[in-house]
Amino acid sequence: MAIELGNLSPEQLNELIVKAEQQKKKIHRERVGEVRRKLTAMAKAEGYTIEELFGSGGGRKSGGKVPPKYQNPSDPTQTWTGRGKRPNWFKDLLASGKKESDLLI
Repeated sequence: MAIELGNLSPEQLNELIVKAEQQKKKIHRERVGEVRRKLTAMAKAEGYTIEELFGSGGGRKSGGKVPPKYQNPSDPTQTWTGRGKRPNWFKDLLASGKKESDLLI
């Protein structure tokens, strides 16, 4: 199936690109599904579950809220879990001489 791209308008090219991307995603989902079915069947044939072999969730846990680890002593509403970028209040307190251990909850 050869498409003469030079004869297509910009709108037709955009439509073709969108349809091609959708088809590519569909093929990918189908292939992933087929591999999952094969792996599940292989694991079952050996007496295992996918969860036993790869763990549950298959990666990062999400949705669980992490409790705060640090708190601003002068404003208890300001907390930080210790993950991600340090908040300004935390950096300011460290610069003023406080230690991380002083800010633990």
